[in-house]
Amino acid sequence: MTRPAVAVRPAVEADIPALLDIWNPQIRHSTITFSSEEKTAEGLAAMIASRRAGGYEFLVAEDDGRLMGLATYAQFRAGNGYAFSMEHTVILSPDAWGRGVGRALMTAVEGHARDRGYHVMVAAVTGENARGLGFHKALGYAEVGRMPQQGRKFGRWLDLVLMQKLL
Repeated sequence: MTRPAVAVRPAVEADIPALLDIWNPQIRHSTITFSSEEKTAEGLAAMIASRRAGGYEFLVAEDDGRLMGLATYAQFRAGNGYAFSMEHTVILSPDAWGRGVGRALMTAVEGHARDRGYHVMVAAVTGENARGLGFHKALGYAEVGRMPQQGRKFGRWLDLVLMQKLL
């Protein structure tokens, strides 16, 4: 029996506790993000509102009523010279890995950006995150820069890999 496709939809306030349950363990236990500051309900609500106010989006993936991941994007760098260059964040629950959830989220977030006339989507991936690097490569992202020792977490220096895709 084939499972129905994962549903991707805009995040709502009621999603925040589940989003914290997905994102904060990644912050606590992995180098997927350089940050060691956990997300809060208030901060996440503000991020969602800010993204939408800027014309961007914050999406979630749901499977059988359970949140499996998130994807969002905003302008890559401040200033009008970067107005068409976006950077995304995609975070998945570990049980969503390899199930097409990330691909569904990225298809939706890239589509949202493309429909608004944006030109480039940037991925900033930790150098030791082989799964994330491979995921982005499979989606058509090309490595455009590697910045040694840009982040520090768990007492180690971490490289940052910049990848991009023309929308």
